[in-house]
Amino acid sequence: MKFYRSHVLVAIDDNSLKAGVKEIETQLRIELEKNNLTDEIKVLETGGLSYFGTGVSITILPDQITYLNLKKEDLSEIVREHLLKGRVVSHLILNTTLTNKYNFNYKNRVVLENSGIINPENIEEYLGTGGYEAWEKVLTKMKPTEVVNEVKASGLRGRGGAGFPAGIKWSFTAPLRAKQKYIVVNADEGEPGTFKDRLIMEGDPHKLLEGIMIAAYAVGASKSYIYIRGEYKLCIHRLELAIKQANEYGILGKNIFGSGFDLEIEIKIGAGAYICGEETALIESMEGNRGTPRSKPPFPGVEGAWSKPTVVNNVETIANVPSIIKNGADWYNTIGAKCCRGTKVYTMMGDVKLPGLCEAEMGTSLRTIINEYGGGMREEKSFKAALVGGAAGVFLPNDMLDVKMDFSSLQEYGAVLGSGAILVMNEDADLVEMLWSIIRFFRHESCGKCNPCSNGNTVLFKLIDGIRKGKGKEADLDEMVRISEVMNKTSFCALGQSPYMPIKSAIDNFRIDFLARMK
Repeated sequence: MKFYRSHVLVAIDDNSLKAGVKEIETQLRIELEKNNLTDEIKVLETGGLSYFGTGVSITILPDQITYLNLKKEDLSEIVREHLLKGRVVSHLILNTTLTNKYNFNYKNRVVLENSGIINPENIEEYLGTGGYEAWEKVLTKMKPTEVVNEVKASGLRGRGGAGFPAGIKWSFTAPLRAKQKYIVVNADEGEPGTFKDRLIMEGDPHKLLEGIMIAAYAVGASKSYIYIRGEYKLCIHRLELAIKQANEYGILGKNIFGSGFDLEIEIKIGAGAYICGEETALIESMEGNRGTPRSKPPFPGVEGAWSKPTVVNNVETIANVPSIIKNGADWYNTIGAKCCRGTKVYTMMGDVKLPGLCEAEMGTSLRTIINEYGGGMREEKSFKAALVGGAAGVFLPNDMLDVKMDFSSLQEYGAVLGSGAILVMNEDADLVEMLWSIIRFFRHESCGKCNPCSNGNTVLFKLIDGIRKGKGKEADLDEMVRISEVMNKTSFCALGQSPYMPIKSAIDNFRIDFLARMK
C-alpha cells in the first residue's frame, strides 16, 4: 500500500458541480504535477464538506484546513504555499478562527460518519470503514425478530418529522404472512429549506443501502424502492452506481451470502410534489397514480404498495440502522437525550457565519447548534428568530434559544423538530414576509383532495397578503389562527394540518411585526 504525506479531499456535490469543481480538480492535479508532488499528495473525491453557499471546497489532511470558494487561479498558491511550504493561505479560508476551530463533529457522527471522508462512488472505501459488516452480522447471526427487537430497544424514532418509533413500525409488518412485502424509502424531501437527505445520499449512498437491506430482512421484504425527487440528479447517479456495485459484490441479489435471502432495490423518481412526502400519497405516486393521500386505516404496514404490506421510512431513519446493528442498542442508548436517542442531522441556513450541514446529539440546545456549529450570528447582529422544521415548523423567539432540540422537549413548548431544517434570522428579519412565503407555498402545494386544506389555504393567503400590503387589521391575525386551527383538526392529511404551527408561533411570538405593517 502506498502512503502519502497529505490528502486533499475535493467536495463533489450538486452545488460544487454547478460551481465548476471538475475543472478546479483538474487544475489541482496539474499544479501538483508541476511541483513534483503527485507521489506525495493524494487527491480524493468525496461528498459535501458541510458548508453551504461556498462554491468549490477542498480539505487538506491531516492539517484539517478547508479552503472555500476556490477559483482555478487559487490552486497554484495553495500548492506552492500550503503543500510545499506548510503555510496556510489564510485569505482563502472563510474565517480563519472559525474554520480551524470547526471540525464538522466527525467524532460524534452516526449518520454522517463517512460523509466528506470517503469517495461515495467507491464501494471499496465504504467497505474499508467497516461498511456492510452489520449486513453480514444480520444474515449470518441474527433472526428477523432479533433485528426488529434490537431496533426497538435502540429507541430510534423516525427522522422524517413525525418521530414515530422505527422498531414499532417494523413490528406491525414483520409478523404478517404475505408472498410480497416492500420497504419504501422516502427520499422525496419536499419541505422547503430541507435537504439533509440529499446530502446523506450524496455523501454515503452505501450506508443507506445497508440500512435498507437490514430493514428488508427484518420484515421479510424481498423488494425495496427508493422514492426520490427528480431534481436530485447526483443522488440518483450515486445510488444507481451503489446498487450496481452491491450487486456485483454479491451483497445484493439472489441468495445473498448463501443465506437464501433475496433482495432487489429499485429507484422510483418522483415529480417534486410536496404532498408526496405523505407516505400514502407517495405510494399512490409510486404505483403510477396521482399523488393524493389515502384513507387510513388500513395503514401501509398492513396494506401499502400494490395492496401489500409496506414499511415506509425516511432516508435519515434508515441510515441510522447499520450503526445500531453493528454496535448494538445499548451503544445507541448512550447517545442523545433519554426521551430521544441518537443524533439529528440539520441543515442550518440564514444569518449564521457558517451555514451548513451538521449532526448533533438529540437534546442539544438550539443556542449550541447556532453558536458551535453555525459559528454564531453573522455580522455580529442579534438573534431574532429561528424557523425550526421547515415550512411546517415553528418560529422560535430569543427566549427559546436554550430549548433542547428533541421531539419531547420541543413538544412541551408546542413546537416540533420536524425535518431538521433550521433557518436563523437576525434583528432585521421581516416575519410578515416569511409567513407570507410559507402560506403561499402551502396554497400552491395543496392537492385539492379536501376542502379544509384547499379553501383554507386560499383564505389564509388573502389575509396574509392584505397584511403584507398594509391593508390588514388586527382581527385578521386571530382569524388566521382560528382558520388554521380548524384546518389542523379537519384536513385529510398533514399538508392541511401544517399551516397551524407556523401561523400560531409567528403571531404569538412576533405579533408586533404584524401590527407594524398595518396602516
